[in-house]
Amino acid sequence: QVAALSPVERFKYRLAGLRGQPWESIRRRPLKDRLLWTLGRSWDGFGKEFMPPLDEGSYLFMPTTMPHASIGEALEVLATQDRRIQAIPEVELAVGKIGRARTPLDPAPVSMVETIVNYKSEYLLDERGHRRRFRFDASSVDWARDAEGHLLPAADGLPYRVQGRFERDEQGRLIEDPDGRPFRQWRPPLDPALNPGRAAWPGIRTAGDIWDEIVKAGQLPGTTSAPKLQPIAARIVMLQSGMRAPMGVKIKGPDLESIEQAALQIETLLKQVPSVEPSAVIADRVVGKPYLEIEFDRRELARYGMTIRDVQDVVETAIGGRPITTTVEGRERFPVHVRYLRELRNEIESMKKILLPAKNGAHIPITQVADIRYVRGPQVIKSEDTFLTAYVLFDMKPGHAEVDVVEDCQRFLKQKQQSGELLLPAGVSYSFAGNYENQVRAQKTLMVVLPLALFTIFIILYLQFRSTVTTAMVFSGILIAWSGGFLLLWLYAQPWFLDASVYGVDLRDLFQIHPINLSVAIWVGFLALFGIATDDGVVIATYLDQSFYRRRITNRQEAREATIAAGLRRVRPCLMTTATTLLALLPVLTSRGRGSDVMVPMAIPSFGGMAIEIMTMLVVPVLYCAVQERKLAWGIADPRFAEHSGGEGATEGRPDRG
Repeated sequence: QVAALSPVERFKYRLAGLRGQPWESIRRRPLKDRLLWTLGRSWDGFGKEFMPPLDEGSYLFMPTTMPHASIGEALEVLATQDRRIQAIPEVELAVGKIGRARTPLDPAPVSMVETIVNYKSEYLLDERGHRRRFRFDASSVDWARDAEGHLLPAADGLPYRVQGRFERDEQGRLIEDPDGRPFRQWRPPLDPALNPGRAAWPGIRTAGDIWDEIVKAGQLPGTTSAPKLQPIAARIVMLQSGMRAPMGVKIKGPDLESIEQAALQIETLLKQVPSVEPSAVIADRVVGKPYLEIEFDRRELARYGMTIRDVQDVVETAIGGRPITTTVEGRERFPVHVRYLRELRNEIESMKKILLPAKNGAHIPITQVADIRYVRGPQVIKSEDTFLTAYVLFDMKPGHAEVDVVEDCQRFLKQKQQSGELLLPAGVSYSFAGNYENQVRAQKTLMVVLPLALFTIFIILYLQFRSTVTTAMVFSGILIAWSGGFLLLWLYAQPWFLDASVYGVDLRDLFQIHPINLSVAIWVGFLALFGIATDDGVVIATYLDQSFYRRRITNRQEAREATIAAGLRRVRPCLMTTATTLLALLPVLTSRGRGSDVMVPMAIPSFGGMAIEIMTMLVVPVLYCAVQERKLAWGIADPRFAEHSGGEGATEGRPDRG
């Protein structure tokens, strides 16, 4: 079958086979295969997202239990998850809660768990956020240990050996050494050569690996998984969309049964999208909460001379409890409730024995005047735009961008609707929400801001040179810089870029090389680049004008000599302009800590654009000279050609433009 394909199709087939392999299996293969692998991985272009993910140093783990779970069962699930998550060596603190505060602004049901997980920094840091260095012996072999000296387990739960040993004092504490090595608090990889009979394990390489450990530890029967969230980002998303996930589907309809039916269908289909994490797809179980329903027989009540109010007062006091007084202890006040003991009200059979006082003084069991039963109902009722609403939450797989994942899901659901596999009940509709909405709004704004910025720059350049041709030549520097910005973004996504060490410093770690998606931060960086990308072009074009005005240009050779003279005089200022910009951006590219997640993507387009923008000091003179030569050849009058326009008087009184 492959032999029957056309050459182009065979080339695509080979690319598809290579792109699915990891870089570790490609890096030692011939250069041709590595180039094809790079081409195959770059085929789909850049991913799109609203903002780069921030590193808050903590996660918000929000699974849900089944709607029918009791508060006691939910508390047991919460305590078990807290213990298991706290046992992860990279976790510093895990605190969970269920329920909600006494406020209408927190509509969290008992089935929703919220666990704040603070994890340790990758390296031990001092008060200023700098890595602390400790004495290290690279030739020794030691057990993997934490900062206190406790043994660390691998994925199989057993301790393991690693190459290298950190020296410790008599109390087992690390010994600081300015010439030593930073102590990494995340577990290193397991090397089978040092641990015979055990499988290789990559260790904890990124914060995403810590999240995977949290999800694995939080898996309990009767609970769902959770989308990847951080506390601050999660609160912002919940305020914007009402959902506890960065991506989701809002399903609106006329009744609860219809929207739940549609939600379950969409949940099943979204799990089939390749870019979606199947375990994180969670649809609201709208109906399923057990309710205790007591239905009174009014005829029977009338026989005993009782009213609905009389019976409801007894039920309220016996089962729910009624406040009778308040105790005062200092500045604190506590209400005192009276109700039946738990064993007399925790089952329907016990509740049937509740006695009701009749008018004649007799006490009759409640079952003679009422029917007690459990019924299924909603655990929470949500509405938007006058419609009842349910959510289907989902998350993306690592290596994918938010906007791309949402667009994949939209296409997939439309295909299923057209094929008849997705049948929505009458009156039910769905729409995607989350950070995707922010990106759509930002994209509409950028479609106006970017052209307006470029047009403004062009007008400013025209006011300087008073020539559309010269302005266009200088403006070409923006196009060159634009390509340089995208080139550096592409390089950041390649595993071989800066894969080297200088004096023991890993360059990929120093510059934090990792794939970066197109976001608002990237476009802000491009806007900043547009403002400085024409600097070299303005410097060289201004002096080219002056050089041509001062000389008598009558032929092609004199035009080229004037161009070379101007270029030689302005090559140093152009290099200095570019070098100062690049040097100023280096601290931003190597920055770490809070805020660097946004600053680095903003700096990458400017750095890449200015690094290649130096070409304008070669491109602009060549274009400028080519235009002037064409004018000489065609006999077009130009004030720059003193002899050509009729004498040297043509240059008298012409001010230098600078």
